[in-house]
Amino acid sequence: MSGNKGNDYLVGLVRELCKLPRETEWVEFKGSYSEPRTVGEYIAALANAAALHGKTRGYVLWGIEDGTHAIIGTSFAPAAEKKGNEPLESWLLQMLRPRIDFRFHEIMVDGLRVALLEIDRAAHQPVAFMGNEFIRVGSAKRKLKDYPEKERELWHIFDRIGFEDGAAAERVSGEDVLLRLDYPAYFDLLEAPLPDGRSAILDALRRDRLIESCEAGGFNITNLGAILFARRLGDFPQLRRKAVRVIQYRGRDRTETIREQEDGRGYASGFEGLLGYVNGILPTNEVVEKALRRTVPMFPELAVREVAANALIHQDFLVTGAGPMIEIFDDRIEITNPGEPLVDTERFLDTPPRSRNETLASLMRRVGICEERGSGIDKVVSQVELYQLPAPLFEVPPGSTRVVLFSHKPLADMDGSERVRACYLHACLKYVMRDFLTNASLRERFGIKESNKAVASRRIREAVDEGAIKPFDEHASRKLMKYVPFWA
Repeated sequence: MSGNKGNDYLVGLVRELCKLPRETEWVEFKGSYSEPRTVGEYIAALANAAALHGKTRGYVLWGIEDGTHAIIGTSFAPAAEKKGNEPLESWLLQMLRPRIDFRFHEIMVDGLRVALLEIDRAAHQPVAFMGNEFIRVGSAKRKLKDYPEKERELWHIFDRIGFEDGAAAERVSGEDVLLRLDYPAYFDLLEAPLPDGRSAILDALRRDRLIESCEAGGFNITNLGAILFARRLGDFPQLRRKAVRVIQYRGRDRTETIREQEDGRGYASGFEGLLGYVNGILPTNEVVEKALRRTVPMFPELAVREVAANALIHQDFLVTGAGPMIEIFDDRIEITNPGEPLVDTERFLDTPPRSRNETLASLMRRVGICEERGSGIDKVVSQVELYQLPAPLFEVPPGSTRVVLFSHKPLADMDGSERVRACYLHACLKYVMRDFLTNASLRERFGIKESNKAVASRRIREAVDEGAIKPFDEHASRKLMKYVPFWA
């Protein structure tokens, strides 16, 4: 786990840490090497302390005098150290639970050797070494269990820490920040004037946590800033796979690809362009009205927009090697994102919104890309009913979430599961509107003529028999019968 950062970055980091007025709870200075077990305990303690104090990392520096922070040099060479017959780094990694990223660096500063250990902060639970959790109290290393108030505070922090707070790029100059992030789009989307001067622009980006000051000088671009406003996600290696892939197939299966494109822009700055591209290649229908021919989209644009926005916002960024994907077939569009949903798919319409990525979701709401009230799925179902399309399908393939929108299909051609799903979602939509599914409302949803009430009655009975909906009042007369979702 040795790092490969540039020498200038590391030297700058050492100098900035040495400027600290005293040893902090997330930085340890040592003149000489400590034995392996002590190093492991410091890794756990500093990882936990960094999380507790809102720092991206903790640090141990060898070759620095503790009191004065003067550079005195060290003979410690991490790459050469062993525990028994095993390399030090490998042994330390095996003793840590959960495993976290740490990096040893050996550098020369003012002609003297300095060993630097960078330790990523604890993310989801306290880090333990050899079964014991540690924390820093002042400059002392202590067992976490002996400080229950710090342990409680740490768990509260874990509940709040999200992907957005991580660093996508470190020690970036102000000029490079403006080259890597599409800051004009940030101000345009917020409908705010562009500040006068680089410093004012950087201050605005920092207030919204798109960047943060770096201990080694310059700035860190946060994951939030990069994923939303990157000019090219490829500039941020750990986010490259989070770019949205759009694939169009010939026919109804995946055997032949017509085109494939990866949108490498940030989600916020590139969203309208992404939708424009998708809507431009979606199948269309030609409709003749009063001798005039016009082209209409096969899928409601608003529904596509809402599903795409949800896929970006609610994905699990901790799932590696996968990103959002939009697949277009002749008869449907499938939008998939990494991570299983936080709520049951059957309750998408009525459950209050929940997101893994609250900061990202909040900023996406502010720039008008997603809904403030969590009514996106309601709009999707409403648009599908307005176009009289088959009901959308919500699936949970292993480790992901998928929404499928279908092209037009006559009611007579729908199979039983499609008809029941349509009735169920119609009942859910009515329920959140404080209304009920009725024979009349279902006829309107499917475009059934009033003279064919019996067709609607059969579809209702089918959904009741499947347990998808139920009568609101079982004792009401048949003409006044109303229905609600099974869970209502």
